[in-house]
Amino acid sequence: MPEGPSTAKGEATRRRILDAATDEFAANGIAGARIDRITATARTNKAQVYGYFGSKDGLFDAVITDAADRVITQAPFDGDDLADWAVRLYDENLVRPDMVRLMAWLRLERRPAGQLQDSPDNAYKLAAIRDAQREGRIRPGEPFDLLVLVIALACAWSPVSGAWAATPDEADSEHRRRRELLRDSVSRVLAP
Repeated sequence: MPEGPSTAKGEATRRRILDAATDEFAANGIAGARIDRITATARTNKAQVYGYFGSKDGLFDAVITDAADRVITQAPFDGDDLADWAVRLYDENLVRPDMVRLMAWLRLERRPAGQLQDSPDNAYKLAAIRDAQREGRIRPGEPFDLLVLVIALACAWSPVSGAWAATPDEADSEHRRRRELLRDSVSRVLAP
């Protein structure tokens, strides 16, 4: 990925581009996103977008990386408490529905099968699950499958749900009820 200017002003421009592109890609996917709308929203020009990211695909890749980094920061993985991690993912999906939509577009337009994205972050998650299995705290099974199952449960009420997409506007009691159900369900699924 090409590097743009390293000044504070350059970083601010890069951030505006990423934020505008996040909204554009989440709403329209890769094929439907328009660089013209991104540049207008970010108050920049195509030359800067391409200077920072190289191409529309490069920009989408940067948006995915940025969104994943935000989720990792806001919902840090805890191999000792996967049920609580699932609840943090639920909460993050409430405030960042764009992340789930971006992952859906990635699945629809780039990777219709197999692992959604290669992440070095997964290696330590899988190692933590293996450690917990060795210590008898988590049921046996393929660690990656267990990780996928926890993520799927956490996304049960996300914007890609076929049944119900939760929003922050719903009553706190609804979110508490779902969090309790999610925490209990993950705990039971992973119980040794």
